[in-house]
Order: sequence, then C-alpha cells, then structure tokens
Amino acid sequence: MQREAAEIREEWLGLALSTLPADRPAAEAAISELYGLIGLAPPRFHWVSSPAAALATVPPGIRLRPSESVDRMADWPVPPRLVRLMRDLCRELDSQVRWVHQPMDQLIRQEVRSSLARSSDSALVRSLRAAHDSPYHPATAWYGAQCVSWVAHYDALRRVAGVVFTPEQNRRLEPWAVVARSCGWWWPREGVCVISERPVTLHTEVWGDAGEVRLHRADGPAIRYADGWDAYAWHGTTVPSWVVTDPSVRRIDEEPNVEVRRCAIEHIGWASYIDQARLRLVGSAPDPGNPGSQLRLYDMRKETRVLLAVNGSVERDGHRRRYGLTVPGFFDDPIAAAGWTYGLSAEQYSLLVRRT
Repeated sequence: MQREAAEIREEWLGLALSTLPADRPAAEAAISELYGLIGLAPPRFHWVSSPAAALATVPPGIRLRPSESVDRMADWPVPPRLVRLMRDLCRELDSQVRWVHQPMDQLIRQEVRSSLARSSDSALVRSLRAAHDSPYHPATAWYGAQCVSWVAHYDALRRVAGVVFTPEQNRRLEPWAVVARSCGWWWPREGVCVISERPVTLHTEVWGDAGEVRLHRADGPAIRYADGWDAYAWHGTTVPSWVVTDPSVRRIDEEPNVEVRRCAIEHIGWASYIDQARLRLVGSAPDPGNPGSQLRLYDMRKETRVLLAVNGSVERDGHRRRYGLTVPGFFDDPIAAAGWTYGLSAEQYSLLVRRT
C-alpha cells in the first residue's frame, strides 16, 4: 500500500511541476464548473504567461472594483467562496473515510498529502511569493486551495484504499483535479478569471525522506516563464540573481538578509569564502560531537563570528559537507560556540558521542 501511495504522490508531483503548455479548454471548462458550484455564471478568461504578469494585468475591457486590486486580494469576493467550497468538500469526504478507512487515511495523509504540501510550498509557492515581492500574502488560503496535495489525497484514497465517493461528491471533486492537471495559478474575480501558463523551465532537488522537492539551481534561474520572468533559488531559498550568477565577498558583506548571505557563501564554499574574505582565525579544536573533524572559529564583520564545521552525516555524493554557522561575537572557544548552536554549554557539547 505504501508503494502504491508513493507512486500516486509522484504522479501528482509530476503534474504540479509540469512545464508542458496548459490545456486551456480543459482548464476553462473546469473553472467554469467551480464558478457554477458557488452560484456564479462562467467568467471571461484572460491568459497570461506568468504569475508576475497576472498580478500586473487588468484584463482588457474589464473595469475592476477598487476592492479587486491585486494589493487587496484578501477582499476579493470569489476566492473565499471557492475556499469554503473546497473545505466543505474536504470535511464531507473526511467524515466518510474517518472510521472505516482510518489507518489507510493516515498513511495516505502522511505519504501523499503532507509530502506534496511541503513540495508545493518549497517548489511553487515560494516563486509565487517572489512574484508578489513578499514572503507573505493575504491570499495564502486561496493559493493553498490550488495545491495538488488535497486533491491527490482523495484520489489516492479511491485508488489505493478502494474508497467509493458518491457521484455528487465526485462531481464536486473532479473540477479541482482537472484544473490541477491543466494549468498554472489562477485568480478568480466576479466575471473574469486570469490564468497563468506553466513555467517553461523548473529546476528542483530532492530533499527530506518522503520524496519532497524544493527549488534549486546552481547555474541559472530555478524557474522561468515564457515572458522572461524568473526566480533564483538556492536549496529552497529564494535569492537575488547575483547569489547564483556572481557571488562575491563585497556583495555578501553588503547584503542585510542573513539567509541570502548564507546562500551566497555556500555557493562560493565556506572555506573559499573565509580565504577570500581573509577572516581571522580565532581558535580551533577537535569536534567532540564529530570525531576526526575540526571546529574552526573565525572573526567576521558585523559583530559576529562564524564556526566552520563538518557535517556529521554523509551527503548523497558520499562526502561530508563543510558548513558555517554564525554565532555571537563574544565566543572565543569553538567548542562553546558549537554547543551554543545546539542550546548546550561547552561542557555538555563535549560529552556528545556523535553529532548527526
């Protein structure tokens, strides 16, 4: 059962990450059905090449209400109604399977739904936030409704556990599944719906233990759309393009965001960065949590120091990764600094058998 669930998860993940052109007729028909389920007539459709274009576009011939501007998406009337439609359906389906198929439901929820939700957030929603130019947005619930994870959950229950939903339940579930298979993000207003094409390139890497993926590319944009809009990502973190295309000590020193600085340093390599930045070695010591490895503490600017350590576990390529951790500038002892990163004293860290 677990293998079958994983296969369905991979199937839906492939659809979520698809770079094939949208199936416009299928997407428009399904969205029209969803409008009908909340009592609205089918909208006019306006297709754009990227989410960034969608957020900057006023469909031709449409006069938007002030409450339907992009910066007021939380006030749009249609998305909350569609979210309620989705949540009501989920509650109904959950109550039907909870008692008869509870163990299988829990397995599928973990293997399929939770895994796909994490992949969607790391590989798709982060690029959408970049289009919004904000890490957060009031339309988060609406974007969550478009995630394939919940549709895949009920699809897996039907195909793996043999759950039979009523024709009426399937009629309400199917349009969501068709949209998820057919196009990119979409933004419903009264009378008009803007739909984005899928990206033309999408680069991810596997992370975690349940088949999750996240955006990553070391030599170019991790995601790019036909109109040229793109986003760069380093191991799941959205970053400015220079982090990938031209990282330098000067840019790293000038960057105020600590996560962006970390990504740029990782791209250069911690040892190379320390050498190029000419950081002063404060002290070194054998790592008691990782026998055979050394802890090195360096002085950095901005009243911080960096602890260079070796990962306790082996990477996929068989090597142990060297990485740096920023610590407060008052540390002079690398062991005390290492303990601090775990919430331990130097004495407590020294008693560790092996760090992983």
